[in-house]
Amino acid sequence: MTQTLAILMSGRGSNMAAIADACANAVLDARVTLVISNRPNTAGLSAARQRALQTAVVDHTLFDDRQSFDRALHKTLSAVQPDWIVLAGFMRILTAEFVDLWHGRIINIHPSLLPKYPGLNTHARALAAGDSKAGASVHIVTSELDAGPVIAQVHVPIHPGDTTESLAQRVLDQEHALYIKALQLCIKGLDKPAC
Repeated sequence: MTQTLAILMSGRGSNMAAIADACANAVLDARVTLVISNRPNTAGLSAARQRALQTAVVDHTLFDDRQSFDRALHKTLSAVQPDWIVLAGFMRILTAEFVDLWHGRIINIHPSLLPKYPGLNTHARALAAGDSKAGASVHIVTSELDAGPVIAQVHVPIHPGDTTESLAQRVLDQEHALYIKALQLCIKGLDKPAC
């Protein structure tokens, strides 16, 4: 049976678009049932609507605290009961309460080779440390930031003279294929007990 995805995002939605297109082209054995943005009028919402995907906005600025926002988010997701919640450039830290409600079913992509550099400014931190490689990781979301089991990673070499911008672009160029590969592992239940 085809599994269902709800994609959460905050901006331009490049990972969302890549995942949705992979589903539409049967590269990924899944179906996107809902795309949610925590910001209205994003480029990502326009891209989702162009693909005839159902969209919703849960605007975080309308809530007094993270708990209230996450409860509204949970209610919106519960209406479609996705098999997987896919964070694709979703710039919000989820509460432990929310993560527990969807335990083991929330997936995130992070632009570093976890467990290195959780949180923000990953490329600047890799450059400052003199690392020879950077990359991206897809992992199961837990209540601890960027600390859940890693499903798949891609390594990207750091070149002499790299800036945070040039490195970020090269990592982003690899993210779409990585995310699709990791999602397929989870959907098929292959090799990864976390999935």
